[in-house]
Order: sequence, then structure tokens, then C-alpha cells
Amino acid sequence: MSKGTDGAGARLWSYDEAFCRHRGLIDAAEQRVLRERHVAIAGLGGIGGIELLTLARLGIGKFTIADPDIFDASNLNRQAGARISTLGRPKSEVLSEMVRDINPDVEVRDIGGPVTVDGAAKFLDGADLFIDAIDAFEIDVHRAAHREAARAGIYSLIAGPVGFSATWIVFSPRGMSFDRYFDFKDDVDRIDQLAAFAVGMTPGCMHLPYTDLDHFDIDDHSGPSSGAACNLTAGVVGVQTVKLLLRRGRVPVAPCFNQFDAFVGRLNRGTLRLGNRGPLQRIKRLWLSRYIRRRFGRR
Repeated sequence: MSKGTDGAGARLWSYDEAFCRHRGLIDAAEQRVLRERHVAIAGLGGIGGIELLTLARLGIGKFTIADPDIFDASNLNRQAGARISTLGRPKSEVLSEMVRDINPDVEVRDIGGPVTVDGAAKFLDGADLFIDAIDAFEIDVHRAAHREAARAGIYSLIAGPVGFSATWIVFSPRGMSFDRYFDFKDDVDRIDQLAAFAVGMTPGCMHLPYTDLDHFDIDDHSGPSSGAACNLTAGVVGVQTVKLLLRRGRVPVAPCFNQFDAFVGRLNRGTLRLGNRGPLQRIKRLWLSRYIRRRFGRR
């Protein structure tokens, strides 16, 4: 039973009982391993918050989290923790409370702000796995965090809800790097980097036939999004996390990419052996970069 918690529910709390329904999928010894594992999640918006709750319900016992934002009305369609009663409250504060309401014994370290380029190493200190749910437009922070994960010798995972699909890529500290996969370089401008990020995450572009790109706004950091895709993505991340932390089964890593689109009912998995440097990827990047520049009047 848990000690030092308040309320009748907390007094009745038992870790073993809370996660006993995993039996048949996760055995008792594996559950004890998950209880000791530490996952760092950067970003608690559309997918990060749901990922955090999904992993908490899997029995992960330690988290480091970061998000500088507060909940607003535009979050209600998809973000865990977004309710009328939480509008105006910090996302990290609300999500910390929700996690502790699932597992009173959980350890949550909230860094109290965003992950920064200079603070990425400190954010990942002690983590067994890094999950990247950073704002898609913050390319420099993505790069720094994945670079520090590789230096720390841990896997990193980036996933996103795109249209009505989930897309994900796992990076091994011994495999193709985040920068190499996306072909990121320091001297590339922001729009070209955003284009490279978008086509690198979704090489198959299954969502494009039903997605109106005119609703993307690079200045507002916004685009079409749905709670259905966020939940789908968090489920995928939860399963990949279990496999990585328990070392069960094969986890394809970069340059392998994955996109499951529930709208078209298809999984697209492939390997970009040259990452974003391949001829077809370069064509896609060029097209998207030109589209963005025309759409937003950028040169």
C-alpha cells in the first residue's frame, strides 16, 4: 500500500493491483522493471500529455517532463488535461496532478519551463528513454535533445499525429542520427528545415489527399489536428516504449519510418537508406519549401 498519500482511494492504492490486468502481456518481473524505469517527455501538448498518461497507466515509475504553456480553448479538441476547469493553468502542473492520481508513488520531475538547446543534457539526466513531443516548429530544440540522447547512450523516439494517422521514428544511439536522417545542417534556413522535418516524418504522405494544407500557419505554429490521431499516436508510443525498456521484440530504428493512417486504413513502413538525402525526398522537400514560401510570402 502507498504511504504518505491522502484520500480513501490513495490509502487503498497498491501498485501490483493497479497494474495486474497487464498479466498475459507483461509479467510480474517485467512490471517491476517498468516501475523502475525513467522516461523523459519533452512537450505536453497534443501528444505529449496523452503519452505521459499512457505510460503512467503502463506502470512506468519515473518521469521528467517539460512544457512552458498553459491550457487554452484551442486545446480542448485533443489535449489530455484540457478541460474548462483547467483553462489558464500550466500544462505541466495539470498533467503532474493527473499522473499522481493514477499512481501516487510515481516520481515526476517537472523542470518548470521548456527544454532549451543549452538545457537538453540536464533535462535528460538519468533518463532511460527520451520521447520527443516538442513543438514541431522548434527544430533546433529537437536536434539538441536527440543529440544529447545519443550522447547519453539512450534511445529516442519522435512521433506525431498527422491528419488521422500516427507517424513515428525510433533513433538508436548506435544507429543513424536524428540530424543525418532529416539531413539537418546549421546553415539551412528555417523554412527548408520545416520542409525537411515534414517530409522526413511522413515519406509516404498518406494524409495529403484529405488534408487542406492552407490551414497550416507557420507563424502561429498551428495546423489541422484531431484528438483521434493524438490518441492513436500515444498508443503506438506506449507499445514502442514497452518493447524498448523491456528489450522485447524487434524495434525498427532510423532510417526506418512508420505511418499508420486510420482514415485510409493502411500502414506505410519503409527505409530511407539515405535519409532525407535521397533523390525522391529532395524533390518532396523542394516542393514543400516552395509551397510554404508562396503561401506565406517568404523568400
